[in-house]
Amino acid sequence: MADATVPVELLVCTKCRRDTDLADGKTRPGAVLLENLKTEALPDGVTLRPIECLSNCSQGCTIALRGPDRWTYVYGNLHEVSHLDTIIDGATRYRATTDGIVPWRERPEHFRKNCIARVPPLES
Repeated sequence: MADATVPVELLVCTKCRRDTDLADGKTRPGAVLLENLKTEALPDGVTLRPIECLSNCSQGCTIALRGPDRWTYVYGNLHEVSHLDTIIDGATRYRATTDGIVPWRERPEHFRKNCIARVPPLES
């Protein structure tokens, strides 16, 4: 069983663009989400990490939460401005678990309705 004090990662897809055409030079929403999260106070033990692509282009912005001996969760349909508190709340709850499984009713509402994937931890 994992230790709830072990650091976890918040992965942010920087290529997410919500299947929209972007004008030349315009920053993708996923990159904006990453920059906005950098200005927020993340929970202790949560490391923010940019990822080139989480292959969820039709449902971006997309993030993932992962940690040693924990389930990994991928969440989509996030907005780069209006979902910052949701992401921080979800990361806080995820970090507080020993296995990565936040009970469904305790997850932020957006996470309940926009879970793209749940991946089991590697077996030792």
